Amino acid sequence: MKALIKLGGTLLDDPALRNSLAAQIVEASRSCQVAIVHGGGKQVTRFLENRGVQSRFVNGLRVSDDAVIDAVVKVIAGTVNQQLVSALVAAGANAVGLSGVDGPLTIAEQMQPELGNVGRPVRTDARLLHLLSGAGYLPVIACIASDRQGNVYNVNADQMAVSCAADWGAERLLFLTDVPGVKNGDGDILPELTVAESRALVASGAAHGGMQAKLEAAEAGLRQGIGEVCIAPGRETDICARLLAGEFVGTRIHKGREAA
Repeated sequence: MKALIKLGGTLLDDPALRNSLAAQIVEASRSCQVAIVHGGGKQVTRFLENRGVQSRFVNGLRVSDDAVIDAVVKVIAGTVNQQLVSALVAAGANAVGLSGVDGPLTIAEQMQPELGNVGRPVRTDARLLHLLSGAGYLPVIACIASDRQGNVYNVNADQMAVSCAADWGAERLLFLTDVPGVKNGDGDILPELTVAESRALVASGAAHGGMQAKLEAAEAGLRQGIGEVCIAPGRETDICARLLAGEFVGTRIHKGREAA
C-alpha cells in the first residue's frame, strides 16, 4: 500500500511534536510506502513579520510577490523541509527533501494575477517518487512548484498533496492538521463523509476557510483515484498507525454510491 501524508506547518512548528510524528511515520513506512507533503504558512508569516513585511490574504491565499516567494522558498523548502528531514533521519528513515520544482515533480500555473505567484498544480510526474520510494527512500515534499518558464509558485499544500498522491497512485491520503476533524453545523465531529455530504457542509457554510479547502481537495483526490482521504488531528497519540489500521479518528471521506 502507498500512503501520502500531508503535514500542516503548525504541527511542524513544535520540535517535540515534529519528532513524534517523524517516529510514527518511520514506523508506518515499515509496512507501506510513504511520502510526505508539508506546508509551513505559520513559519512564513513569522519570517516575514520579523522583516517588517505584513502578509496579505485573499480568500485564504497569501498574496505572493517576489519578497513572499523568496520567503516561501527559504522557509518552506529550506528550514521547514530540512528540519523534518532531519527528524525523520534521526528516527531511522532514509528521508530525502525536495519540492515540486525538483524534477520537475509538479508543474503549476498562476492561479489569479492579483494573487501574484500563487499557483495551482497542473500536473505531477511521479516518476521521481517511484524512483525514490522504490529504492527505500522517504520523499519529503515542500509545497512549491514551478512552470516551464522557470517561475516559482507558492502552492496550497492540500492541493499539492492531492496532485502528488494521485499521480503516485496512493491508496490513502492523510491530512494531519491541528483540528480534530470535520464538524457539522452543531460542532460535532463527523467520523465519516461522502463527497455529497461534504459538498452540503460547504454549501451550508458549516465548512469554510481552511476546512472548505481541505474538503474540496479531498473530493478532487477521490475523483483522481485515491481510495480514501482522512482529515485527522496530528497531535493524537499514534495517529498514523491508527489511521492506517482503519480506526475512525477525525473524519474519513469517501466517494459514496452517489458519487461513484
